[in-house]
Amino acid sequence: MKCLRIYATPDGESHFDEIEMPMTKVAVHPDAVPFEVTTSYPASRLRFTHIPAGMREVSWHTVPEPVLTVRLDGAVDYETSDGDTRHVKAGSFVLVEDTFGKGHLSRHSPEAQTVIWISLPKGLEGLE
Repeated sequence: MKCLRIYATPDGESHFDEIEMPMTKVAVHPDAVPFEVTTSYPASRLRFTHIPAGMREVSWHTVPEPVLTVRLDGAVDYETSDGDTRHVKAGSFVLVEDTFGKGHLSRHSPEAQTVIWISLPKGLEGLE
């Protein structure tokens, strides 16, 4: 499974990356058809965020800690300090790890949005 990532390099510039999240087949009980799951990652906090309608652009910013964002509705265009942009629609998730440096820019769709923020103490360690 692929995961879009926003991260900062030591010089403070932000960039996009796509990381592969390895999957393993697991049966949850003897009669169940196995399905694919990732490894478990520790999470320290879960927040639901409501972004009001009409909030179009959030200026350059970083995140206070690594977060996995899960967009339930609406859409956003992210821009990194290297000028690259990505469109993220409802149903998508993004690992945001630019906790220092110039940060990223967020341009939101005009409708209200709901986003789940999952704080990850060390990001998704071990993924490349």
